[in-house]
Amino acid sequence: MIRWPVAKVAPIVLLPSYISMDHSYRQAISLVEQSDQLVNQATSTQDIELGAEKVTQAQKHLDRLPVWFLGYFPQTYCTFMSCTWRFTLDEFQAARQAIGRMEAKIFQEQNAFTLLDQGTTEVDTAKAQYQAAQTTADKTAAAIAWQSGMDQLNEISAETLAGRQAQTKLDAYDRDFQQVAGLLAGGSRSSTLIEAAKQFAWTASTEAQNPPHSPETWQRIVSLWRQAIDRLEQIELEDAGYGEAQAMLAEYTNKLGVVEGKLVAEAQAASRWEAAQEHNTWLWGRSSEMSPGDYAREVQTILNELKKIEAGTTPHEEAQILLRSLEAELQKAAP
Repeated sequence: MIRWPVAKVAPIVLLPSYISMDHSYRQAISLVEQSDQLVNQATSTQDIELGAEKVTQAQKHLDRLPVWFLGYFPQTYCTFMSCTWRFTLDEFQAARQAIGRMEAKIFQEQNAFTLLDQGTTEVDTAKAQYQAAQTTADKTAAAIAWQSGMDQLNEISAETLAGRQAQTKLDAYDRDFQQVAGLLAGGSRSSTLIEAAKQFAWTASTEAQNPPHSPETWQRIVSLWRQAIDRLEQIELEDAGYGEAQAMLAEYTNKLGVVEGKLVAEAQAASRWEAAQEHNTWLWGRSSEMSPGDYAREVQTILNELKKIEAGTTPHEEAQILLRSLEAELQKAAP
């Protein structure tokens, strides 16, 4: 209302305003172009940050352009300064719209980078926890956190720079995670096999209590230890529980050897006891027909067989009773 009449009569009076508006116009156009390049063609977070600064500066210069200036051509000023611009209302609105779009783009990019940092940090932390974990349960918990971080990265829009960077990271994270998942699957299988082996071992140990036992019982105990060992031998080198399984395997193999020795001793003792009993029965039926010397030799044969019956076997106690009885008989028969 005031500047327009003055511009017609004494435009030179408005020279400072023209200079300021010309500067704001040129800066606004330049900064809008720079920010557009930085924001929409960003290759790093630094581009986004610098673009945000340029957008703010462009907005300030646009705000300095008065509405009356739009579409007005200051002829006097341009006569001296050689103006080349024609800043219309449409251009002004287009610049503001471009700035608005870039502000929204910057906000989206900044949020996306926040999610990228959070997801990346969570995955990296989970990977470190997995490497340090000592138990399958701890490894599983780390893997769950790892998957959670990857889920966050998957939520980032692929239209953002952070989204494109996230996809690159996800390719590497997912490749490593698949290996971990395979190991955990093997670890779960290992845990199942180890628990099964422990159950067989516990049953075998329980059965072996309070010896001596019959050959049939020792054979059953041997079978239980072999079942436990068979479970452990199914755990492969790359499985998570391989080390624990090998330690248990060494222990169980040793115990199996002990039990197999008891089985052999029990079987031999039972066979010798049976033979000694049969021989003794035969001797009693023939004792009256034998000379003292022949009788003594037969008794000694039975005594030798009885002495071979090991302690800790089921017939040992009865064998000792018969042995003492025969020794007494042998002493009576001695001249």
